[in-house]
Amino acid sequence: MALPAPSLPAAPVLRIGGLQVRYPGSERPTLDGLDLTLSPGERLALVGPSGCGKSTVARAVLQLLPPGSVCDGELLLAGQDPRRLRRAALRRLRGEAVGLVFQDPMTRLNPLLTIGEHLRDTLAAHRGGGRERARELLARVGIAPERYGSFPHEFSGGMRQRLAIALALALHPPLVIADEPTTSLDVAVAGQVMAQLSELCTETGSALLLISHDLAMAGRWCDRIAVLDQGRLVEEAPSLQLLTAPASPLARRLVGAAREREGGRSEAPAAAPVLLEVEELRSWHPLPSLPWQPRWIKAVDGVSLTLHEGETIGVVGASGCGKSSLCRALMGLAPVRGGAVRLQGVDLRRLGGRSLRRARRRLQMVFQDPLACLNPQMTVGEAVADPLLIHGLARRPEARRRAREQLALVGLDPPESFEDRLPRQLSGGQQQRVAIARALILGPQVLLCDESVSMLDAEVQADVLALLRRLQGQLGLGMLFITHDLSVAGGFCHRVLVLDGGRVVEQGAGAELLAHPQAAITRTLVEACPRLPPLP
Repeated sequence: MALPAPSLPAAPVLRIGGLQVRYPGSERPTLDGLDLTLSPGERLALVGPSGCGKSTVARAVLQLLPPGSVCDGELLLAGQDPRRLRRAALRRLRGEAVGLVFQDPMTRLNPLLTIGEHLRDTLAAHRGGGRERARELLARVGIAPERYGSFPHEFSGGMRQRLAIALALALHPPLVIADEPTTSLDVAVAGQVMAQLSELCTETGSALLLISHDLAMAGRWCDRIAVLDQGRLVEEAPSLQLLTAPASPLARRLVGAAREREGGRSEAPAAAPVLLEVEELRSWHPLPSLPWQPRWIKAVDGVSLTLHEGETIGVVGASGCGKSSLCRALMGLAPVRGGAVRLQGVDLRRLGGRSLRRARRRLQMVFQDPLACLNPQMTVGEAVADPLLIHGLARRPEARRRAREQLALVGLDPPESFEDRLPRQLSGGQQQRVAIARALILGPQVLLCDESVSMLDAEVQADVLALLRRLQGQLGLGMLFITHDLSVAGGFCHRVLVLDGGRVVEQGAGAELLAHPQAAITRTLVEACPRLPPLP
């Protein structure tokens, strides 16, 4: 009896060997001799510090590099070298061999097309398929088929990311690349999105390349982790091995920073003067309705808190709970229907005109994405000095001098080497330091930080959090810290408030509250939060 022929190992979906990528005008390569192989059904996480070349790997695989870029070395995607294909063949390979899930799905979605039209366009461009196939895809990612005619802006962040997964997997691609797919989502929604993505990859047999700065999430969802540094692969190992016994110096630093953040706690500050009192604050948005039957979205509905000098209060909750709406209401950027906001004893709601403008200098904000809040045409020095000029507090030479002082204060030293650069010429951590310097130049007493470190890798996160803590000690700042990262909330914040439906449902000391959650939403968030595996 003849023996069955031995099964041959499946050909790799992606093979990269000695890959070098150099962007136009760059003196050194972004990828410098990278070797990487991904087989069908494998799940590989690509991690590393900001600027290490993680996202450039995805751009090189799809040949989405800027004109004039150099891309040398071995590169095979589904057995084909995308660099040797003509435009039509390359377009077909991109569409059918790779599914892409981006960090911000709105950058991929056309605001003028309905959800169904997005799916029908993708199917029609490659394999065909009509309304029924599109509805089936929506149902598989947990979106009711009745939402077929909805537009992207009518979906929450988590629902838009589910749509992005449906688009990525519509053609059963052999490779799915997910580039920071959960950065802007709360831990509960992020867990649901990653579970959905993982399950569908298993069903279709697709390989998953997850680009992330979150080591705990990478360990939960991927079999292997590869660490990049300056465009080179410095370590690749099974997830459990890398997270418990990292070998390379960089991996040890990244894992050490992540463990320190998870296990950290902040001691309660000494008794200090009250900086900010919020009493029964309501921020409601009107919905279309009859004049005698008004309807409202109660984004913030009766929130009260007291912030002292030198204290950090964390605000956590699921997507849509009112965290960012609270910040916008405090800054005067969202309508306030009732309540009081007292800054150093003065009710801001009773002020107007110049007196309100002067008072608001003492309340400043640091946003999630520094590039989105910095003028791309302004140099770093001009961006930091600009608030002084807007408020008429200094002439241009004096404003530039004070801007240099602020850059040095936030660790961009010497300031002369940074002040003439444009924001895009800085790393993510440096951009966030510029945003902090700009917020501090008016001398505020209260700093509102809205997801200010969520886009940074573990090492840079630790640096920025240490900077904020140092500045808080030097300047006596009170901070309201909005975050979906429970590790940051528990380790960095003195107290934590949990919001649900625009209301505070639980509050207490950071580490204790997250170690012993009482409210249902707090328990859900804690259970969904990925954690590093315990050390042996």
